[in-house]
Amino acid sequence: MNTIQSVLITGANAGLGRESARQLAMQEGIRKIYLACRSEAKAKEAKAQLEAATGRKIFEIILMDVMKPDTVRAAVAKLETPVDAVILNAGGSGGTTPFAKTDSGVSHIFAVNVLGHVVLVDELLERQLLTSTVLYAGSEAARGIPKMGMPVPEMKTSSVAEYAAVIDGSRFADEPDPMVAYGYVKLQAAMWMASMARQHSHIRFVTMSPGGTTGTSGFDDLPFFKRLFFKHIGGVLMPRLGMMHRIETGAKRYVDGLLDAKFKTGRFYASQGKFPTGPVVDQESRTAGYGNPEFQDNANMAVRRFI
Repeated sequence: MNTIQSVLITGANAGLGRESARQLAMQEGIRKIYLACRSEAKAKEAKAQLEAATGRKIFEIILMDVMKPDTVRAAVAKLETPVDAVILNAGGSGGTTPFAKTDSGVSHIFAVNVLGHVVLVDELLERQLLTSTVLYAGSEAARGIPKMGMPVPEMKTSSVAEYAAVIDGSRFADEPDPMVAYGYVKLQAAMWMASMARQHSHIRFVTMSPGGTTGTSGFDDLPFFKRLFFKHIGGVLMPRLGMMHRIETGAKRYVDGLLDAKFKTGRFYASQGKFPTGPVVDQESRTAGYGNPEFQDNANMAVRRFI
């Protein structure tokens, strides 16, 4: 029996976030879904669409911008009751300035994908407002798919200093390509999740890649030709070639990872094959260094330098 009754989803107004909210609302045991969004107008629109699509009025808006940790802290401070689970879905390529730095010295691409989520989980744990599961939206880019323009991330030492260079963007000074950085950022997030799983054994931490998914807005700010490829050319051809799947399939991975106990804490699940579709498997033996507890803790400690 599913013990998860309430779920908070970041980036819930569109794409995978909204679709996972819709699918969760169709689960009989789900009683409350928090739509964590940065835009109140878009959140209200999404809420209305979800209520119409599901016939349920279980959605509540929480305003936060994961690029701005203070807004995350303020949002958590307003929660009056614990949530059973969170889906850390917000992310993307970091906008039009992925390597610009926030006031904390963190690159935009790292801030939107990781830092705000670290703060969110920390605040929920500190205030004892999280009872069951954290699911992070991983990426196939963390394991690398060279044929799709996603090179394999190669950490040299996996030290705290090297992870800090991923966070502030200095690791990519000679190759300022957001698609390259994205793989490293998502790998570090998976390592952080694994470290947290060992430190907080009463909470389940699962990293789940939604796979190659059409209909998302995560890469809308890529350079023109890459955006054209991923959003338009790839979005039409790749599904036909079995290289991408529909947004419903990607969101179902989230739902399964959240509700199915076969997905174990501290693990990173992504596609089994050479393309980002099909069954998911544990990536420990497929992603260099992922299963190393020292490297996991180094990734976690590096993030703490910027909070």
